[in-house]
Amino acid sequence: MHFALSDEQQMIVDTVRAFVENEIYPHEAEVERTGQVPREVGQEIADKCKELGFFAANIPTEFGGGGLNQLEFSLLERELGRASMALSVFFGRPSGILAACDGEQRERYLLPAVRGEKFDALAMTEPDAGSDVRGMKCTAKRDGDDWIIDGTKHFISHADLADFVIVFVATGEESTPRGPKKKISCFLVDRGTPGFDILPGYDSVSHRGYHNCILSFDGCRVPNSQLLGEPHRGFDLANTWLYATRLTVATMCVGRARRAMELVLPYAVERKQFGQQIGKFQGVSFKLADMITEIDAADLLTLSASWRVDQGLPANREIASAKLYASEMLARVTDEAVQIYGGMGLMSDLPLARLWRDARVERIWDGTSEIQRHIIGRELLRPLGG
Repeated sequence: MHFALSDEQQMIVDTVRAFVENEIYPHEAEVERTGQVPREVGQEIADKCKELGFFAANIPTEFGGGGLNQLEFSLLERELGRASMALSVFFGRPSGILAACDGEQRERYLLPAVRGEKFDALAMTEPDAGSDVRGMKCTAKRDGDDWIIDGTKHFISHADLADFVIVFVATGEESTPRGPKKKISCFLVDRGTPGFDILPGYDSVSHRGYHNCILSFDGCRVPNSQLLGEPHRGFDLANTWLYATRLTVATMCVGRARRAMELVLPYAVERKQFGQQIGKFQGVSFKLADMITEIDAADLLTLSASWRVDQGLPANREIASAKLYASEMLARVTDEAVQIYGGMGLMSDLPLARLWRDARVERIWDGTSEIQRHIIGRELLRPLGG
């Protein structure tokens, strides 16, 4: 068993970390203050990412991407996790599901996304259907060679930047032993299509400047050529291409926690109370010991799950464990970091308050902690007939 990074993997870590520190950190305070990323700043980040050769690093080389495997991509995402998501989103990572594009779709959607000419957003969540994907009410009905989409999506991350959306909708119903379930299909829908509007979303306390949006479909007609994959097989498509996205949450949580740790360690040495460094007080040193132990544990869980994906091994439980533990770890670590800093930890002069606020959403999106626990329990009991 070998835990050291290869030279190539270490290069990924070093390069992305330097990029984050030099190209993203300097803009964070302004984005936090205004809640917006100036267009020219986002474009500059994307352009410099292309210069590095890291744009679309997650897409297979046969489509012009970087072809990183899951472990390498997790290392990249871990370093991006240190940065404001409003800014790091421009470090181009098209949705991996676009690799399912076929024929003309590759020229129209996949390849422009890989080249950074088009930006995508993934749309699944609805007001009444979050974790319950099959409960979605947004529908598409066949009309000759077209489909008519009606309904609403919300909490759609960075859709305000998107040139097109990858949207999952109900296209029928099927009988199962547990009752009727909706059939799901996936479509590629261009911004500006009649009957499709991208509206401002809600004002979130987490990840300022990284906007969520509401998508409205009202008689939106799209041709069958914009169906991604097979009709009514969108659930299988999502399970094939999207289940590892939970690793992105886990890895970014680890990166964010390490940044919090790097902020608090020097402070524990520099800050003095009662005539000595506060890090020498057991109440603080024990916090630090617990924090780094949890960070390392989350890191190893995440990298282990990534390795299993690369080996083609079953990884559903391991991915759920990584997402669950890393997101809850981040909440504990950022909270303790604020506690060690005291009142200054809540001031906008430092990024700790932002890291603390941003941590809250990680236990909700891409599957709540409760959903992850359900997945883990199910995977443990199923082999025994449970």
